[in-house]
Amino acid sequence: MLSVVVAPWAGEAEPVFVRQPDELHDAASTMKVAVLAALVRSGVNLDAEVPVVNRFESVVGGEFGNDPDWDSDPLPWELLGTHVPLRLLAERMITHSSNLATNLCLARTDPRAVAEVWRRAGATRSASPRGIEDYAARDAGVHNRVSARDLVRLLRSIGDVPELLELLERNDFRVDLAAGLPPNTRIAFKNGWFPGVRHSVGLVHPADCPPYLIAVCYTGPLATGEDRTDPAARLLARISAAVWERRDAIGAVTAARRPGAPRERAR
Repeated sequence: MLSVVVAPWAGEAEPVFVRQPDELHDAASTMKVAVLAALVRSGVNLDAEVPVVNRFESVVGGEFGNDPDWDSDPLPWELLGTHVPLRLLAERMITHSSNLATNLCLARTDPRAVAEVWRRAGATRSASPRGIEDYAARDAGVHNRVSARDLVRLLRSIGDVPELLELLERNDFRVDLAAGLPPNTRIAFKNGWFPGVRHSVGLVHPADCPPYLIAVCYTGPLATGEDRTDPAARLLARISAAVWERRDAIGAVTAARRPGAPRERAR
């Protein structure tokens, strides 16, 4: 299953291209954007030092922990038993997609704050009600789900907090959407993956035309779960490259839809 949404960044512009935009996929690590926004919007002190532990409350009761073998970032694991600024954990959650840091950040907010982020974004189908690797919740039917359309809405909704977009530009995993762009092209993005799933949502800043939003969600056998060499990552890169080649048409399509605009087809 492949879902794609492309939209201009400006204003509340509607998408100019969609493919299965409202199909639900397992969120993987794209839900970390919602967690980051919940932290910032709830006013939590990001400079407060918090304990680095690996025990968390399940949303269905009991406790669970993360598996270091399923984490892409070793640094938080090296800090177990110490206290670190919450800001550091929030950064590693985004830049290195740390699962442990994500759950530590979630512990400093709550599912209601994350749900409010999705609601504020205008999401109609997506939700992230549980932590990473909360398998008891998953088995009870509590799932983190996203659609490509809602991911675009989520990224647009944090545009009023520039530091969040700046952090997304520091994503260390320069694959997926980023790999389909010319070198040094600015992109604020978050990807997510595990076997069977590969997603990415980003805000692309071309130097020669207005910025645009793109989200691609893939669920299928090409997703092997490798962080940087996944065949599905190459698929997302090809889609990103194809959109880039048509970047000047994205804004033109929007302009053509305005009342009174000439009915000329954007090329």
